Amino acid sequence: MFYKNINDDNRQAWLKEKLLALPVGSRILDAGAGELRNRSLCGHLSYVSQDFCRYTGIGDGKGLQTGQWDTSHIDLVCDIISIPEPDVSFDAILCSEVLEHIPEPTKVFDEFARLLKPGGKLILTAPFASLVHFAPYHYCSGFSRYWYEYHLPAHGLIIEELSPNGDWFKYLHQELMRLGGIARSCGDWSWPLAYVFGLLGDLYFKVRGGKSAKDLACFGWHCVAVKKEE
Repeated sequence: MFYKNINDDNRQAWLKEKLLALPVGSRILDAGAGELRNRSLCGHLSYVSQDFCRYTGIGDGKGLQTGQWDTSHIDLVCDIISIPEPDVSFDAILCSEVLEHIPEPTKVFDEFARLLKPGGKLILTAPFASLVHFAPYHYCSGFSRYWYEYHLPAHGLIIEELSPNGDWFKYLHQELMRLGGIARSCGDWSWPLAYVFGLLGDLYFKVRGGKSAKDLACFGWHCVAVKKEE
């Protein structure tokens, strides 16, 4: 069955909108940039990438792994909570799908607040509920809206936008669409039935009507926060 990554499609569309809206020439830090996927959206900006560059694609062999991972073009190879750049040296910081890979994620907000100019923007995405991936560098399954609302203001970062990526129905839809593939990869003898079940579920989600269930779950939260003016 064709697997459509609804989560990723929605997130990249949102990132494109936010990054292209930044003023030309703004200096931006892509924190946890990995393979520089979002660099193409920053062609009008002064782009600096950072990553710790320890993940190679294989990890410990558990959960979801990429098989290969190239971070050879990263500008700043360092810990994300200790970036060798002067205070207030960036107009914007991008941190997309990184927080779950940081042992103590709230510490990044201290560093981001230090690096951002007053009025500078933090463009942030992270999962609400994620499968294990990039193990052993996977420390949190996800973050709720209340986590952002509590921690960001406490670090001098004022939330300008906090919007859900999908809802519980879309999350379940995506998981059903990959049920057959995961069942097959795990050696489940009944994997053909999993594909059938996934197809039936796909039909249901295409015709269903009703309210959103974003208060129950979503893929993750999309956030724009602004550093307080001094």
